Amino acid sequence: MTSKKMSKFAHILKVHPCYNEKLHDKIGRVHLPVAPRCNIACRFCRRSIGKESCEKRPGVARHIMKPEEVEDYLRELLKKMPNLKVVGIAGPGDSLFNRETFETLEILKEKFPELTKCLSTNGLLLPRYARKLADLDVKTVTVTVNAVDPKILKDIVEWIYLDGEIYRGEEGAAILIKNQIEGVERAHDEGLVVKINSVLIPEINMDHLVEVAKTFKDIAHLQNIIPLIPLYKMKDLRPPTCEEIKKVREICEKYLPQFRACRQCRSDAVGLLSEKRLNIYDLKHFSH
Repeated sequence: MTSKKMSKFAHILKVHPCYNEKLHDKIGRVHLPVAPRCNIACRFCRRSIGKESCEKRPGVARHIMKPEEVEDYLRELLKKMPNLKVVGIAGPGDSLFNRETFETLEILKEKFPELTKCLSTNGLLLPRYARKLADLDVKTVTVTVNAVDPKILKDIVEWIYLDGEIYRGEEGAAILIKNQIEGVERAHDEGLVVKINSVLIPEINMDHLVEVAKTFKDIAHLQNIIPLIPLYKMKDLRPPTCEEIKKVREICEKYLPQFRACRQCRSDAVGLLSEKRLNIYDLKHFSH
């Protein structure tokens, strides 16, 4: 890393628990579930929204929050959690595919300048929005990249939706990969700290994730390799073993620093990463 890049990363390591495990019991974070729609179809992903959604995994939220609800919700939450320092948007769809994300970020910039803003995305729209994210005071972006070879990614992503068209198979995978690389480059140039999330699927990309690390080694700050949760069209595939995850992380670490303490949080997660999830819907604001 360059000294400038290291300086930005060092700052985030001091304030963001998703980049530094030592902060898991010190700094609180909240995900605002304002982005329900998605523009790609991952074979392992099944979004779940509603009161019955009690699973603790990405793509799950009990309620889709409206941007106009955000200010009251955060002020109520800050009364209960003075150590809340990070606010993120992580779905349950793709953040950049929802106008509500940008409406929410405008509110956060104006009303909560002291909070660190972060966002996660599949990266398909990142090239066109990287500068806007920087202008809206977003500090970190997490991009999920599961392969950089279309022949491999087509077995993970069924289709993508871009500018009114659906692209399937290798064609769609190639477009997604191109946009992810270009988007991360632009985010990096805009001064954002970038984390690459990669889902380890033993039968598909276990020997390939090192190529992801090599591809992003000069434009990303961190890689977070997480195990497959067998769902949807990958419900019959096995998750990786702890030893397999350890081995792949060690190989990838030669090219990109590794984060090893991801909790694979819900899209409405709130609290310390070291504690059980606070039931945000017990708050007065959501009593209706």
